[in-house]
Amino acid sequence: MTQPNPRTALVVGATGLIGSLLTNRLVESSAYEKIKVLVRHSLGWQHPRLQEVQYDFDHPNGLLTQADDVFCCLGTTMKKAGSREAFRKVDYQYPLDVARLALANGARQFLLVSAMGADFNSRIFYNRIKGEVERDIGALAYPTCLIFRPSLLLGDRREFRLGERIGAGLMKLLNPLLPARYRGIRADSVANAMLEMARKGLSGHHIFESDQLQEY
Repeated sequence: MTQPNPRTALVVGATGLIGSLLTNRLVESSAYEKIKVLVRHSLGWQHPRLQEVQYDFDHPNGLLTQADDVFCCLGTTMKKAGSREAFRKVDYQYPLDVARLALANGARQFLLVSAMGADFNSRIFYNRIKGEVERDIGALAYPTCLIFRPSLLLGDRREFRLGERIGAGLMKLLNPLLPARYRGIRADSVANAMLEMARKGLSGHHIFESDQLQEY
């Protein structure tokens, strides 16, 4: 019986809420022989199949992006970024740079965490940037491009975000009254969905809305 080719996963944004959960799922899974994470600072834990790659997103190195499947969970907030320009760099330019370089170095599948309401024609800056990065990564020649659009994320972040903490509290109260697409979603459901979809061998461009991710 022919053994499957060993595969490498690349995680971008592994220190964030979804990214950290996803990285844990990946090292627990038998789907990948190696899990590479592009980081500025160490994750603080080790695993035999986990490889930390110190990476400067402002001076990208394509050789460091070599992988079969790329999981991009990068994202920030306007408050943390400090300006629209800085926000766009993290949520648009960095993901697009990694997507282009990884594709040129052999990646076949790109999975992107976007957001509910992403629309490059939106008047809302956040939604427009998310829509633009979806559009431009989707235009690359990836055999498989999977977009995940969660609503408000529920889960324990390493960093304290007052607005999200308040919103998450309200969302827990309102969730039963809201249509499925608008309900808050646990970050681990998104991470689980990403791994599951990556393993399905899908081809083409697919978008998964928040209500589709709730079951994971």
